[in-house]
Amino acid sequence: MPDSHARDILVLVAHPDLARSHVTRTVLDTLRASPAAARVEVRDLYRLYPDFHVHVDAEQRALAAARLVVMLHPIYWYSMPALQKLWWDEVPRLGWAYGPGGTALHGKDFWLVASTGGGAEAYAPGGHNHHPIGDFLLPYQQSARTCGMTWLPPQILHAAHRASAAEVQAHAALFVQRLTHFPDWCERLGEPPVGDEDAVALDERPALFTALGGGQP
Repeated sequence: MPDSHARDILVLVAHPDLARSHVTRTVLDTLRASPAAARVEVRDLYRLYPDFHVHVDAEQRALAAARLVVMLHPIYWYSMPALQKLWWDEVPRLGWAYGPGGTALHGKDFWLVASTGGGAEAYAPGGHNHHPIGDFLLPYQQSARTCGMTWLPPQILHAAHRASAAEVQAHAALFVQRLTHFPDWCERLGEPPVGDEDAVALDERPALFTALGGGQP
């Protein structure tokens, strides 16, 4: 593990009512109680920006310092909470994160950790949502790719409202375990993508990812 004083992981939390959250709050509480917290900067977007006026310079500074960018939130209407979407609209700007001269995020890793109300069976052909969860996450993946970031396999807890305390705690423990072992569990073959180049295939993950509970989200 790198120097514990180096905060090289950025966790962007977007939950409109974190105090009443079952999953996201447990994940954060587990992180804060772990040694991994020493290398993580947590930015609670709804606490920082209750007026929805995002401080772009502050967010860009946090991004620039990170090797791994994590988005932690529930899935709302097959997408992200409104403030997280506003963050995407305002922070990774043209000429900074993408486009001519926009290389600030190139080579960084991007990881989505989320929860859904529907069960895994709902995200399948013939299921309630008619599509696999990956189809709904394509905007995340393409946004990361456009910014030259490497898309890591997301960690999704399905049926969050019905999940037992043990299941939620296991989800939180896995999250912390992966942060603790970053970047060992997500090393890719070859060089990271730049701009719109193809992301590395998920089947190129090393064995350690599987050992840490990887595979299907």
